[in-house]
Amino acid sequence: MTEGTTPAAEGVDTLSRLEQEGEIAADYLEGLLDIADLDGDIDMDVEADRAAVSIISDAGSRDLQKLVGRDGEVLEALQELTRLAVHRETGDRSRLMLDIAGFRAKKRTELAELGAKTADEVKNSGEPVKLQPMTPFERKVVHDAVAAAGLRSESEGEEPQRFVVVLPA
Repeated sequence: MTEGTTPAAEGVDTLSRLEQEGEIAADYLEGLLDIADLDGDIDMDVEADRAAVSIISDAGSRDLQKLVGRDGEVLEALQELTRLAVHRETGDRSRLMLDIAGFRAKKRTELAELGAKTADEVKNSGEPVKLQPMTPFERKVVHDAVAAAGLRSESEGEEPQRFVVVLPA
């Protein structure tokens, strides 16, 4: 907390900073959609102390799938470019999350189910289970699901081959 501010004022400052990040990201992404001649609406929110921006389309997300790419590879690259655009404007490192055509939301649900299922498997067998390599976003979702199931998990390995190990209680 900065000197002379209250915790409530600090929270407001953080919220307005995250909203500003969302605005900058939305402007950047609107320009990108115009250049690519793709239709999409931009939705902004603040989730878990980070700006969250989504590109959605009424015309079906077929066009937007180009921006997701195979297994989200293009989405990851666009998220990094958007974070750089925010950094250029604000001077601060951004943890902004980008979702396109609901790809990340669907992936989050699948990974939470994988984490819960693996936790059950580990509880029954008493043996640790190693999962496939994942992105930092994917590992975070699995770690959260494992913790919610009452077990521990760790990340091992080096990027891009870093993976989650679910451990018995």
